[in-house]
Amino acid sequence: MPADRTALGAFLRSRRDRLTPAQAGIEAFPGPRRVPGLRKEELAVLAGLSPDHYSRLEQGRQHVVTDEVVQALSRALQLDEIERAHLRDLAAPTSRRRWAGPEVAQRPDPGMLRLMGALSHVPVLLLGRRTQVLARNGLLSAVLGSAAEPGSSFARWLFLDPDARVRIVNWADFAAAAVGALRYEVGRHPDDRRLVELVQELRDGDPDVAQWWDDQRVTFRTSLTKQLAHPTAGTLSFGIESVVGPHDPEQRLVVYTVEPDSPTARVLPLLASWTTEPQAAPGAGRSTT
Repeated sequence: MPADRTALGAFLRSRRDRLTPAQAGIEAFPGPRRVPGLRKEELAVLAGLSPDHYSRLEQGRQHVVTDEVVQALSRALQLDEIERAHLRDLAAPTSRRRWAGPEVAQRPDPGMLRLMGALSHVPVLLLGRRTQVLARNGLLSAVLGSAAEPGSSFARWLFLDPDARVRIVNWADFAAAAVGALRYEVGRHPDDRRLVELVQELRDGDPDVAQWWDDQRVTFRTSLTKQLAHPTAGTLSFGIESVVGPHDPEQRLVVYTVEPDSPTARVLPLLASWTTEPQAAPGAGRSTT
């Protein structure tokens, strides 16, 4: 079966398994239950589909999936906004999901770089496709204890560098969300070979990634609290917020926000005095639009 329809079936099964009949607001169908959540037949009734139609969807045998079916399944499975978008991506016809041509090298958007300059008092990171670092300021490196050189992969540092687990106190929360964001990106770009290879590398290199990947969670621009153990400054606490620019939705500015007059806010000027100038990928001054 096509790989994209396999992904669609796996996602539907995972969401069906997490929703019980009581949570869905229906009486459980009679007979012994062999699934933790809804049966296929129960979900089909909820979504207004025939059991055979839904079975074909889960088995990857239904090549055409209409918007109406996607909307009905989203309602029945009680999907959130990001999960609904992910389901639409998985259900999209293959012809609409191909890369249009050779990939153009990623360059940081000039407007995002200007915004970074206005946020020099906090750690800031600009990420592109496949979590590639497009730019970062010196304070980001000082806080994370990683060079995070432009062109490097932030995901590889997060999952394959042992120092990341030591530096990030709540590493599991942050890392699980990162896996969900990668899954969301794979749903949008299933034919991106380099992205698929990156995910496989991370799954092979870290059992946590494999476990989180298999649970089918999807995230995008999740606001999280990040606790860091700095060897000199002590415990640092940040609210992580993401901003997507108007010109290139594949670029995401990650800002480490702080509470005013908090211990973290008071120590950041000292850390900033130890840093170097911001760094960006080559061609930073060129427009990407």
